[in-house]
Amino acid sequence: MRLSYRLPVVLVGLTLLSACGGTSLFNRDRPDEMAVSRQPPLVIPPDFSLAPPAPGTAASQQNLNQQALEAMFGGTAPRSESETSALRQAGRSLAEVGIRSMVGDSQTEVLEKGRVTQDIIAAPEGDGQFARVLASAQ
Repeated sequence: MRLSYRLPVVLVGLTLLSACGGTSLFNRDRPDEMAVSRQPPLVIPPDFSLAPPAPGTAASQQNLNQQALEAMFGGTAPRSESETSALRQAGRSLAEVGIRSMVGDSQTEVLEKGRVTQDIIAAPEGDGQFARVLASAQ
Protein backbone atom coordinates (compact mmCIF):
# COMPACT_ATOMS: atom_id res chain seq x y z
CA MET A 1 0.00 0.00 0.00
CA ARG A 2 2.85 2.37 0.83
CA LEU A 3 4.50 1.66 -2.53
CA SER A 4 1.35 2.64 -4.43
CA TYR A 5 1.47 6.11 -2.81
CA ARG A 6 5.21 6.59 -3.21
CA LEU A 7 5.40 5.90 -6.94
CA PRO A 8 3.08 8.76 -8.04
CA VAL A 9 4.76 11.14 -5.58
CA VAL A 10 8.21 10.25 -6.91
CA LEU A 11 7.04 10.63 -10.53
CA VAL A 12 5.49 14.05 -9.84
CA GLY A 13 8.65 15.12 -8.00
CA LEU A 14 10.87 14.06 -10.89
CA THR A 15 8.65 15.92 -13.33
CA LEU A 16 8.84 19.10 -11.27
CA LEU A 17 12.62 18.81 -10.88
CA SER A 18 13.12 18.29 -14.59
CA ALA A 19 11.65 21.75 -15.22
CA CYS A 20 14.45 23.30 -13.14
CA GLY A 21 17.26 21.91 -15.27
CA GLY A 22 19.00 24.01 -17.88
CA THR A 23 19.90 22.67 -21.29
CA SER A 24 21.71 24.19 -24.21
CA LEU A 25 18.45 24.08 -26.17
CA PHE A 26 17.10 27.19 -24.47
CA ASN A 27 20.38 28.90 -23.53
CA ARG A 28 21.82 29.62 -26.95
CA ASP A 29 23.48 32.88 -27.90
CA ARG A 30 21.14 35.32 -29.58
CA PRO A 31 22.13 38.47 -31.44
CA ASP A 32 21.74 41.72 -29.56
CA GLU A 33 18.90 43.63 -31.22
CA MET A 34 20.07 46.93 -29.71
CA ALA A 35 23.58 46.73 -31.16
CA VAL A 36 24.14 48.85 -34.26
CA SER A 37 26.58 47.50 -36.80
CA ARG A 38 28.39 49.73 -39.25
CA GLN A 39 28.16 48.77 -42.89
CA PRO A 40 30.06 50.35 -45.75
CA PRO A 41 27.88 52.61 -47.95
CA LEU A 42 26.41 51.28 -51.17
CA VAL A 43 28.44 52.08 -54.25
CA ILE A 44 27.04 52.69 -57.73
CA PRO A 45 29.07 50.84 -60.36
CA PRO A 46 31.07 53.14 -62.64
CA ASP A 47 29.56 51.76 -65.89
CA PHE A 48 25.79 51.59 -65.56
CA SER A 49 24.82 51.89 -69.23
CA LEU A 50 22.97 49.16 -71.08
CA ALA A 51 23.16 48.63 -74.82
CA PRO A 52 19.85 49.52 -76.49
CA PRO A 53 18.17 46.76 -78.50
CA ALA A 54 18.63 46.81 -82.24
CA PRO A 55 15.59 48.01 -84.18
CA GLY A 56 13.45 45.27 -85.65
CA THR A 57 14.63 42.52 -83.32
CA ALA A 58 12.22 40.53 -81.20
CA ALA A 59 11.95 41.21 -77.50
CA SER A 60 14.37 39.08 -75.53
CA GLN A 61 11.99 38.65 -72.59
CA GLN A 62 10.77 35.31 -73.96
CA ASN A 63 14.34 34.15 -74.36
CA LEU A 64 15.22 35.19 -70.79
CA ASN A 65 12.21 33.34 -69.39
CA GLN A 66 13.14 30.22 -71.32
CA GLN A 67 16.75 30.46 -70.15
CA ALA A 68 15.62 30.83 -66.54
CA LEU A 69 13.35 27.78 -66.80
CA GLU A 70 16.12 25.70 -68.33
CA ALA A 71 18.57 26.85 -65.65
CA MET A 72 16.15 25.91 -62.86
CA PHE A 73 14.74 22.66 -64.20
CA GLY A 74 17.34 21.53 -66.72
CA GLY A 75 15.02 21.31 -69.73
CA THR A 76 12.79 18.41 -70.61
CA ALA A 77 13.82 14.98 -69.40
CA PRO A 78 14.06 12.22 -72.01
CA ARG A 79 11.23 9.71 -71.88
CA SER A 80 11.91 6.07 -71.21
CA GLU A 81 10.90 3.33 -73.63
CA SER A 82 8.04 2.16 -71.41
CA GLU A 83 6.63 5.69 -71.08
CA THR A 84 6.86 6.26 -74.82
CA SER A 85 5.15 2.93 -75.47
CA ALA A 86 2.35 3.70 -73.00
CA LEU A 87 1.74 7.12 -74.58
CA ARG A 88 1.70 5.59 -78.06
CA GLN A 89 -0.85 2.95 -77.00
CA ALA A 90 -3.01 5.60 -75.33
CA GLY A 91 -3.21 7.48 -78.61
CA ARG A 92 -1.27 10.57 -77.65
CA SER A 93 -0.32 11.26 -81.25
CA LEU A 94 -4.02 11.38 -82.18
CA ALA A 95 -4.91 14.05 -79.60
CA GLU A 96 -5.61 17.57 -80.79
CA VAL A 97 -3.04 20.15 -79.80
CA GLY A 98 -5.35 22.87 -78.42
CA ILE A 99 -8.06 20.65 -76.94
CA ARG A 100 -7.96 22.24 -73.50
CA SER A 101 -8.63 25.72 -74.83
CA MET A 102 -11.38 24.46 -77.15
CA VAL A 103 -13.37 22.76 -74.38
CA GLY A 104 -14.30 26.02 -72.65
CA ASP A 105 -15.05 27.83 -75.92
CA SER A 106 -18.58 29.20 -76.36
CA GLN A 107 -18.77 27.65 -79.83
CA THR A 108 -18.26 24.15 -78.44
CA GLU A 109 -21.40 22.04 -78.67
CA VAL A 110 -22.23 19.94 -75.61
CA LEU A 111 -24.52 16.94 -75.58
CA GLU A 112 -27.79 17.22 -73.68
CA LYS A 113 -27.02 16.03 -70.17
CA GLY A 114 -30.59 16.14 -68.95
CA ARG A 115 -32.60 18.49 -66.79
CA VAL A 116 -31.47 16.94 -63.49
CA THR A 117 -27.81 17.68 -64.17
CA GLN A 118 -28.63 21.27 -65.13
CA ASP A 119 -30.65 21.70 -61.93
CA ILE A 120 -27.80 20.37 -59.82
CA ILE A 121 -25.27 22.67 -61.46
CA ALA A 122 -27.56 25.73 -61.29
CA ALA A 123 -28.61 25.16 -57.67
CA PRO A 124 -27.43 27.82 -55.23
CA GLU A 125 -24.69 26.76 -52.87
CA GLY A 126 -25.92 26.19 -49.34
CA ASP A 127 -24.93 24.48 -46.16
CA GLY A 128 -27.16 21.47 -46.84
CA GLN A 129 -29.40 22.03 -43.83
CA PHE A 130 -32.58 22.53 -45.82
CA ALA A 131 -33.61 20.09 -48.49
CA ARG A 132 -36.83 19.41 -50.33
CA VAL A 133 -37.99 15.88 -50.82
CA LEU A 134 -40.85 15.06 -53.12
CA ALA A 135 -42.33 11.66 -52.38
CA SER A 136 -45.43 10.22 -53.91
CA ALA A 137 -48.10 8.99 -51.50
CA GLN A 138 -48.76 5.30 -51.84
